Amino acid sequence: MSLYLDHLATLQQQAERALARCGHDALVIAAGIEKYAFLDDRPYLFQPNPHFKHWLPLTNHPHSWIAVRPGRRPRVVYYQPHDYWHVPPEAPSGEWVAAVELVVIREPEQAAAALADVVTPHTAILGEADAALPGLVPNNPERLLNLLHWARGIKTPYELAQMRAAQRRAVPGHLAARAAFLGGESEAGIHRAYLRATGHTDRDLPYTNIIGLNEHAAVLHYQYQDERAPAEARSFLIDAGAQVNGYASDITRTWVADGHDEFAALIAAMEREQLALVDEVREGVDYRDIHLSTHRRVARVLREAGLVRMSDEAMVAEGVTKPFFPHGIGHLLGLQVHDVGGFMAGEDGGVADKPEGHRYLRLTRPLQAGMVVTIEPGLYFIPLLLDELRATPHAAQVDWAAVERLSRYGGIRIEDDVACRAGGEAPVNLTREAFAAAAA
Repeated sequence: MSLYLDHLATLQQQAERALARCGHDALVIAAGIEKYAFLDDRPYLFQPNPHFKHWLPLTNHPHSWIAVRPGRRPRVVYYQPHDYWHVPPEAPSGEWVAAVELVVIREPEQAAAALADVVTPHTAILGEADAALPGLVPNNPERLLNLLHWARGIKTPYELAQMRAAQRRAVPGHLAARAAFLGGESEAGIHRAYLRATGHTDRDLPYTNIIGLNEHAAVLHYQYQDERAPAEARSFLIDAGAQVNGYASDITRTWVADGHDEFAALIAAMEREQLALVDEVREGVDYRDIHLSTHRRVARVLREAGLVRMSDEAMVAEGVTKPFFPHGIGHLLGLQVHDVGGFMAGEDGGVADKPEGHRYLRLTRPLQAGMVVTIEPGLYFIPLLLDELRATPHAAQVDWAAVERLSRYGGIRIEDDVACRAGGEAPVNLTREAFAAAAA
């Protein structure tokens, strides 16, 4: 059996178990609809319901549906309009077609009739309210969603294959972006180089690329791309991914131009700590502990670089590392860049709290084999946070002259996507694996 058909069988089993536990007789999932800007006829980029693309490798199919029933093949209602204004979806093709009951519709409203024999008062319907049709009104039962979201944290072999492919698609973009930076391109030029190398357009990306030169690297989610290159391009931070069959990669690298040895040494120190953090991704490890470990490691970098004259333990205890590393160490990755279920206490729901004082951490679950997480430590020179540090009693322990010198580079983030394995085995660094293959 193929990886995809195995994946489909796993989802069927998970759905049947969840339906039985929650007292539902069927599960119906809306792909979603295309949405338009207010008072305009221009649509926003379509984002499919992740529950829909979990079952099917269809990412640009608004108005489609899937119905899951115990003991039956899934039924796919495939919207393929007769349209000469736009290119409609191609005729259904691929491995999934033979595994489902297929119904092709030409108008969105026809989905209601195509699913009329499935929907009862006990049917769970997943989707946004604006996807509703007569007799097909999403109810999104919380208990069922909890079970599905908890299970989604563990990737099937098919999903891991898609995520590996998303790494391989992103890596040439990162290499092209680095070459464009070293060649003196602007942020916008670097972004275009990335798109060309990955074969993506902006609408295909799993998230908006972060392309920051110099001080812009200190803006964690820098959202612009200057067309004009700076007079001196000293440093470059790129946070950019790719997408394959609805599965994302999420990769960050920081580069420095020749002749900037002090910042290059800081990048090398962060690279050392980032790889050590990757090695902490083990089955049963509490991800919150990896986040707290990151603060200890950032403290060591700050101390060894002479930026802060305090012990590592004191820096962490007094919160001195937080202005330099103000975000979480990472998150779950998969059908969404920040995949669901990261805060769940168990499959029935509940919340696993973040460590006190660390409100930006996006994952608080113990790691399980099959999870894919990001490991993305950072060290930044953010004026707003540095000003707050200056106002504390610890300001006297900071080498502000060195901070001022390094602020011209913005900051550092290094991010890999990492698969957790069973039995204490070393994790698989999907990102480094793809970079190594590209260099071979």
